Amino acid sequence: MNDQSRRDFLKKSALTTAGIGFGAMAFSPKSYSRIIGANDRVNVGIVGFSDRAKYALIPAMLVHAKEMNYQFTAVSDIWSRRRDECQAYVKDKADLSIAACRNNDELYDRKDVDAVIISTADFQHALHCKEAVEAGRDVYVEKPFAETMADNRAAKEAVLRTGKIVQVGSQRRSGANYHAANKFIKDGKFGDIVAVEMTWNVNQPGRWRLPELTQEIRQEDTDWDRFLMNRPKIAWDPRKYLEFRLFWPFSSGIPGQWMAHQIDTVHWFTDLPHPRSVAANGGIYLWKDGRENFDTMTAVFDYGPLDDDSKGFQVIYSSRFTNSAGGTKEIYYSNAGELNLDTNKITPNGGLRENHAKRMGMKENLLPEMSLAEAAAVETGANTGVDNLTSAHMRNWMECVRSRQKPNADVMAGYNHSIANIMTTAALRTGQFVTFDEEKQEVLAGGKPFQY
Repeated sequence: MNDQSRRDFLKKSALTTAGIGFGAMAFSPKSYSRIIGANDRVNVGIVGFSDRAKYALIPAMLVHAKEMNYQFTAVSDIWSRRRDECQAYVKDKADLSIAACRNNDELYDRKDVDAVIISTADFQHALHCKEAVEAGRDVYVEKPFAETMADNRAAKEAVLRTGKIVQVGSQRRSGANYHAANKFIKDGKFGDIVAVEMTWNVNQPGRWRLPELTQEIRQEDTDWDRFLMNRPKIAWDPRKYLEFRLFWPFSSGIPGQWMAHQIDTVHWFTDLPHPRSVAANGGIYLWKDGRENFDTMTAVFDYGPLDDDSKGFQVIYSSRFTNSAGGTKEIYYSNAGELNLDTNKITPNGGLRENHAKRMGMKENLLPEMSLAEAAAVETGANTGVDNLTSAHMRNWMECVRSRQKPNADVMAGYNHSIANIMTTAALRTGQFVTFDEEKQEVLAGGKPFQY
């Protein structure tokens, strides 16, 4: 962005934090919130008919819809083609005729929408969540929750103020194996975490590319201004509309899409809200197709008590599009061994052996060999089907809409994984050491607020 664009972006983000809407952020001052009885049907709107909605979220809700008395009633999408496709899809899968809304204003004017599933572009999630809760709706919102701290703070404030039920799409928090790992660590059986290694490697030049659709979409069939929301006003660009994950500030790419899943488990297992610092590097090393977000990156995080830098551990995260060797992994290490969430096994691998301990007057420190077999075996990689994690996560949200209890991945889970993502983005884009200002809730790159 040029200097003027940056200034405009910052100004609009600041205004969003203060609660002033732009474009698709505009909403009616009246808000709707029906009191749902134990036997009442819950009506759900679909905000954005994306592939994630089509292949995961909608099917996941339909798995539980009959038992829990839920049904889809409407879709909101600013692209006419997606509205038509969603109506046809829900008719085919659930034999329901749902209403089509040109935008969220029309959706929230309806009285047959109690809750919404949001799966729009990455940068829109937080603002669409803010809009929905202020319109009196409960929300299931895809991750990443936010890509800037201004959006992050604004959405968190709105959710806490309205008290609506919000589940962020960090579906690991509903996985039986992850719950077993969390309990093992929290019970003190693992010992202090000394390091975490995470990877997410694919060899997919076409990942997040939609070349055919970008040739077919026409500006007159959608609403480009609403799409941009509080991002810089630029000329129509079908690639940024459909392939937004390749372009900043519409997405951070790897951090928001993949790292958000994995780094969230660190916060969950340790009760630490965010990293103390991040250093990162990366680049577009192979897939030079006009993208702006990196195809390869590595980040090193320092985690520990915010008031005691003598205690803590490192998280090393790496990801690449250019070679799939290593796949996805999440391994937690203590002095006594490892907890591997790819194999779902706890082993003494790497633990302190007797021959090394004895010479220092210490005792051998080794974990027992055991598995999390009693927990459902789930791969660490997220997929686009109705996997066990997504199904369990959707059901948890559906239950909490009725019970008004806190869901597994509430707004603070999203807020905190977004801090880690934004710190990583700042380190990648500036090349500087990144920290977090706890008082101002702001990301600092080289000691100064990160300028988006």
